[in-house]
Amino acid sequence: MESEALEICPYNPRHRIPLSRFQYHLASCRRKNPKKAKQTASCKYNACHVVPIRKLEEHEAACVDRSTAEEEGSVSPLKVSLPSPEQNRNTPLVSPWLPSAEVWNVDGPNCHPMFILTTFAPQ
Repeated sequence: MESEALEICPYNPRHRIPLSRFQYHLASCRRKNPKKAKQTASCKYNACHVVPIRKLEEHEAACVDRSTAEEEGSVSPLKVSLPSPEQNRNTPLVSPWLPSAEVWNVDGPNCHPMFILTTFAPQ
């Protein structure tokens, strides 16, 4: 059986953690070492890369995970297209819970029985 690779904690070099538990350990150790946590920052390509703030830019320029993140497009901002104000005025508001805007008092496939919370009184 092959042993799992161990990572060194950036907050306490005596801590050697299996890679599968490293993220959990970082979060825990960051809370326990607030002074050291203020002096470090996480890499934007891999949150497990915690480096001193003054070396962050240098690390991100040479980060091994940079190429995979850029290929996937996860670094680029999310593009969202919103309808124009003219489209908003012309579009009628329709509830996703109602089968039709005209018929609102008929049970349909999307209608659910109303839940009424009552107080419990043992008998």
